[in-house]
Amino acid sequence: MYNFELFNMCYMKKRICFFNQSPIHYRKAIYELMDKELDVDFYFGDKRSGGIAPYDASLLKHNKGTLHNINIGPFYWQKGALSLLKSDYDVLLTPGDINCLSTWLIIILSRLYKKQVYTWTHGAYGKEGWLRRLAIRFRAKRLSGVFLYGNYAKGILQGYGINPNKLFVIYNSLNYDEQYKLRNEIGISDIFSTHFGNSNKNIVFVGRLTKVKKLNLLLSAISLLQEKGIHYNVTFIGDGDEKDNLMSIQKHMGIDNIWYYGACYDEKELAQLLYNADLCVSPGNVGLTAMHSMAFGTPVVSHNNLVTQMPEVEAIESGKTGLYFAENDSHSLADAIESWFSLGLSRDEVRQNCYAVIDQKYNPHIQVQTIKSALEL
Repeated sequence: MYNFELFNMCYMKKRICFFNQSPIHYRKAIYELMDKELDVDFYFGDKRSGGIAPYDASLLKHNKGTLHNINIGPFYWQKGALSLLKSDYDVLLTPGDINCLSTWLIIILSRLYKKQVYTWTHGAYGKEGWLRRLAIRFRAKRLSGVFLYGNYAKGILQGYGINPNKLFVIYNSLNYDEQYKLRNEIGISDIFSTHFGNSNKNIVFVGRLTKVKKLNLLLSAISLLQEKGIHYNVTFIGDGDEKDNLMSIQKHMGIDNIWYYGACYDEKELAQLLYNADLCVSPGNVGLTAMHSMAFGTPVVSHNNLVTQMPEVEAIESGKTGLYFAENDSHSLADAIESWFSLGLSRDEVRQNCYAVIDQKYNPHIQVQTIKSALEL
C-alpha cells in the first residue's frame, strides 16, 4: 500500500509562507486543509478589523507566529513580515489588501531575495479610480501570481494588461466537509408550514440585518406581489440594527407572513432552514450568503451590478441556481421572484444544480488543488 502522504512530502519542493492581517473564522476549513496538504507555515496579524469573527490560529499545526499590525492612517504595517523575505521559504502568499505597506515592500524586494510572491485578493471591482488602478497594475505585474475570488476580477485585470497566465481563480469556501455531511443527513420537514400555518413558497435571507443588505427592497417586492394576490412566506435568519426598521416597514405596508427567526450559529439548524426553503433573496451584496444557501440546495436571487457586487455572486447561474434583478429596483426584484417560481423546475433538480456549483468550485479541496497547480507542486 502506497504512503501518499510520504509521497507528497518527498515531491513537494517549495516551502510556503502564508500570512494575513488576521485569522478569519469562516476560512477555518481552507486553513486546516492547507495545513494538512501543503508544506506551509502560517503567520497572522494580531489585530482584527471589520467585526469578522476570528479563528483560533493555534489550532493549526504549522502556525509559526504572530505579526504585529501597526495602523498608519488608512494603511497598516505588519511588523515582522519583512523578516520572512530572509527566511528559507520559496513562496510568500501575502495579504491582498492594497493598504498593507509591508506587503508593498515585500513585493518590491522579492526579486532581490529570489522569492516567489503571490497574493490572494478580490483583485478589482471595476469602480477603482485611476490611482488605485495604477497601484493594482503595478503590484500585479511584479507578482509571481494572483489568486482571485472570481472570473469577473480576472477579466478586469486582464484589461489592465496583466498576463492571464498569472491569474488564478480560486473562488471562496465555507466549511464544505461539514455542510456536505449535513446535506446528506437532513430531509424535508414542516418547519415553515408549522410556523406560518400555510403552504406558501418560502423565501429566506441569512446574514446580518444591516442597511447595506437593502432588505427593505425585499419587503417592497413582497408587498407588490401581495397586491397581485401572490403570497410568500419570508424568514429573516439573523439579527442586526435594521430589524426594527424592517418591522416598521412591514407594518406600514401591511405585509403578512414575516418570521424574524433571529441569529443562528448552529450549522445543523441552519441546514434545516436553508434546505427546506424554496429561495434565498439577498437584495444587496450577496457574498457568502450565496455559498451558504447553495451548500444546502437553495437557489439565490441577487442584483446584477457586478461593479458593486461581491465575487460569490458568480455562483448564480441564471435559471439554474437563481436569478438576477436590476439593482435597487423593487419592481425588478418582484418580477425575479415571480419568474423563478414560474420556471417549473423541480425542487430536487434545483438542489442538484446548487450542489454542483459548490462541489465544482466553492470548496477548500478545489482551492488547495488550485494552489498546487499554480505553484507547480
